[in-house]
Amino acid sequence: MGRMMLLVIDSFGIGAMDDCRDYVPSDCRANTYKHIREAKKDELKIPTLYRLGLGALVDGKSAPETNAYGYSKLAHHGADTYLGHQEIAGSCPKKSNKRLMKEVHGQIKQALEAHGYEVAYPFSHCQVLLVNGAAVVADNLESSLGNIINVTADLKKMTFDELKKIGRIVRENVDTSRVIALGGPYTSIERILSCVKEKHKDQWGVDTPKAGVYGKGYMVYHMGYGVEIDKQFPMIAAKHGLKVYRLGKTADVLHGTGPAEPIVNTTELLARFSELYRKEEGNASFLVNIQETDLAGHAENVDWYCRLLNETDQWLQDFIPQMREEDILIIMADHGNDPTIGHSNHTREYVPIFIVGKKVKPVYIGMRETMADVGATLCDFYGLPKTKEGESFLDLILDRN
Repeated sequence: MGRMMLLVIDSFGIGAMDDCRDYVPSDCRANTYKHIREAKKDELKIPTLYRLGLGALVDGKSAPETNAYGYSKLAHHGADTYLGHQEIAGSCPKKSNKRLMKEVHGQIKQALEAHGYEVAYPFSHCQVLLVNGAAVVADNLESSLGNIINVTADLKKMTFDELKKIGRIVRENVDTSRVIALGGPYTSIERILSCVKEKHKDQWGVDTPKAGVYGKGYMVYHMGYGVEIDKQFPMIAAKHGLKVYRLGKTADVLHGTGPAEPIVNTTELLARFSELYRKEEGNASFLVNIQETDLAGHAENVDWYCRLLNETDQWLQDFIPQMREEDILIIMADHGNDPTIGHSNHTREYVPIFIVGKKVKPVYIGMRETMADVGATLCDFYGLPKTKEGESFLDLILDRN
């Protein structure tokens, strides 16, 4: 039996969704791919992606002759990596609410104290919380306003397991789209507190990159609102004995029991994917996320984003001819993150879907109403029970007669 693999180019959107005015009106001018192409017209070299269907989707070029392609809406509210991956895996999160710490700090503090934690306000001018002198509960500054609450810890003073417990308590007491528990051993609580700032009016959080949390020893745990992980592809696969590798950011944002390696560096990630693909002889699946494209979007760094796309395209050019006869690779994004429109947040954009394999028919799968169709297709391919949401497009791309 063949293997089906997923490669997510994080934040590689192809144009604002029609409902963008209901979320962030300024995103209606977003088009991550086109704007990078316009800004780096001489440097951007992605002929493989263009041939696989990017040209057909964006420029009306001829349909690809060797693979299937299409695009998808985002069914989750807003544009979020964690929520997007829950959707891709087959379970669309509940509609959440925008909350800042100024609204929810009291109930969070009360809940944490009820569980025996020492909670203090380290500043008189904002409602940031300090827990056990080691973790800061505050607004997330890297996503849309009010979308996420962060719990950021000095892992020299608090174990990651303890940090996750605090995160779960916060999760139980807020209805934001996500709560993120994160920390690192090469920062300090003093440094974390020194990097608390106000990004927008009444939005107070830790400037995480400046605080030195990311990098060696960095650990993170994401908690979504209303996510049914047991009805997602990785957990369904685990229950039926199918090994699922989660490489890159999927190791952090998707739940599962198989091998998980949260590699951030794109060169290392793609090399590791190639290595494991060659070594694995069983009916395993691979779920891979290229995180650095999203980081380049957050940094509003068009040059970096361009280099990453070029590297990914070259890797695809080398990898696809080496794929085994029965194997299938799905390449897609999870939202946009246009680095050219004046802010560093995700953008609500349609995402491309390219399906490659020697057995794959050159067909157009159309516009999918939800990215959960990918998780449904993964389950269908392996003969597993259906995901919570999504419709498989396997019969469109394969001749199973």
